[in-house]
Amino acid sequence: MQSNASIVVQNQMKRELQQTADGSHTLFIPEMDEHYHSVNGAVQESRHVFIEAGLHHQAKKDITVFEIGFGTGLNAFLTLLDAEENNRSVNYYSIELYPLGAELVRALNYGDVICPEKKEWFEALHVATWNEAVRITDRFTLHKIQGDSNHCELPEEIDLVYFDAFAPDKQPEMWSQEIFDKLYAHMAEGGILTTYCAKGVVRRMMQKAGYSVERIPGPPGKREMLRAIKSSL
Repeated sequence: MQSNASIVVQNQMKRELQQTADGSHTLFIPEMDEHYHSVNGAVQESRHVFIEAGLHHQAKKDITVFEIGFGTGLNAFLTLLDAEENNRSVNYYSIELYPLGAELVRALNYGDVICPEKKEWFEALHVATWNEAVRITDRFTLHKIQGDSNHCELPEEIDLVYFDAFAPDKQPEMWSQEIFDKLYAHMAEGGILTTYCAKGVVRRMMQKAGYSVERIPGPPGKREMLRAIKSSL
């Protein structure tokens, strides 16, 4: 578990706003040499990894989503828009240890780039109270959890996991056998986990947890990614 001192240091790290190849923003942390989203296109990456490879492969109409890393709120916003467009009911849980400040959130351009007429939904995701269930629309309920995914209680019967932690070499504590075992235990049969990471060590941890794992084409700038499925077959 991280100490209070390390949490303060992480919260005080500088985050720089940068524009990516598709015109949407990402954040860069110089101290970690790490981006929140791909410089090859933040929105493109999130759509490819989490919406197309994850959400669109989950056949259930009413689903529970668990996201590791709320971050900029981009994955939640894209999921909300997709749920409204396709008449799906989504119970969305997202955990974040270091929430962004309001000023930085206001600078992000996702509302304008993705869906200007619904940009108030993006704002609503960020102003929603932490650690409470907040109904954003009739089809989308948000549960933002401020905490550490290694130690928090997970929802039951998770249908879809967006594993969007920083890269294993930047945040190794987030990529452990323990967390994949824990996620597997809390997922519904047929549940799907997607991540941009394609490292062999990550794939083997998923397989050890019980998942059926496949390498699939990655987003622009990345050759492969992983999709894991909880199945009794």
